[in-house]
Amino acid sequence: MPFITRNHKHQIVAIFNTMQENGQEELPANSKEVIDFLESDELSEYSNHLLNQSDSNFIRVLEDVIDILLEKHIFLLTDLPDAAQQKLLKRKQIRKEHTQSILSGEDDNIF
Repeated sequence: MPFITRNHKHQIVAIFNTMQENGQEELPANSKEVIDFLESDELSEYSNHLLNQSDSNFIRVLEDVIDILLEKHIFLLTDLPDAAQQKLLKRKQIRKEHTQSILSGEDDNIF
């Protein structure tokens, strides 16, 4: 039986295979509520959110791997297509500027 999390309106917002800190209510897998949730747009939005978050984290891992490969001279930046080179250089510049602004305290009031 799946474990669920509900929002303040008592609607299902997440389903887990095992008991979670925020998912302790158990419902039969064939319950109308569970089936309705699995067929709803909320699940799709939640999945998209998780994928986007995962993509962002994975992109950072790929950047680190590329940096290591470049440092070890396993391949050169120029081995990549021009578009890929430009994207990598742009991200590296943005990350450098972001890191500098964090260290200088310039973005303390962003949020």
